[in-house]
Amino acid sequence: MPTDSLFRRVDAEGARTVEVTFDDQPLSVPAGLTVAAALLLGGVRQFRTSPVGGGPRAPYCMMGVCFECLVEIDGVPSRQSCLIEVADGMRIRSQQGARDLPFPQPEAVVMEVQP
Repeated sequence: MPTDSLFRRVDAEGARTVEVTFDDQPLSVPAGLTVAAALLLGGVRQFRTSPVGGGPRAPYCMMGVCFECLVEIDGVPSRQSCLIEVADGMRIRSQQGARDLPFPQPEAVVMEVQP
């Protein structure tokens, strides 16, 4: 849930903005930022919950190392929001607990054994 931002972009005056949604709440954020930076600037403080204890998590390193910024973007879970540039119309959702990645299941191979 968005709250008052702890962050402020110094060059945001007059910057082009894009419209995104976070957990079905509309946000207008400056273009050219990563999703994580845009959400932080928009006042979002919790991006996901821990799969182990359910505690709130938010970006930590902002460079793709810690995986604390994982969110669902346009229906794809476990995206590192600190590595993806925000785009107009993005549907972003917080990630609650562990997620399965959408990998295709391999087809079974039937082999015959001949004597």
